[in-house]
Amino acid sequence: MKVQLVDIAHARSGDKGDTANVGVIALKPEWYPFISAQLTLDRVRAHFTGVITGDVERFELPNLHALNFLLHGALDGGGTLSLKTDAQGKVFSTAMLRMMLDVPDDEASKLGLPAART
Repeated sequence: MKVQLVDIAHARSGDKGDTANVGVIALKPEWYPFISAQLTLDRVRAHFTGVITGDVERFELPNLHALNFLLHGALDGGGTLSLKTDAQGKVFSTAMLRMMLDVPDDEASKLGLPAART
């Protein structure tokens, strides 16, 4: 079964110089372990291929049922230097939430995950 991240989490993003900051928060506490297992550094790097030029860092905030990612080299120098339309990195959260996640049917059923809308 496929689950879209937007159906199980919400996110916020912003900038710090040339780095975009993306926070992903599980909509239900019981979904956090699944989200944490799915949003690996490699998966997030691959999702933003061609959009960022630097590395990705991940920070876990289990008490908030959240993950925080730093996407280095995402903003062409930052808000005051970049000619990008989104020089403050506000749409990176939307881009992250578009990620599709594969989950075995039995696990999805156990967690009560909603199927991706088509």
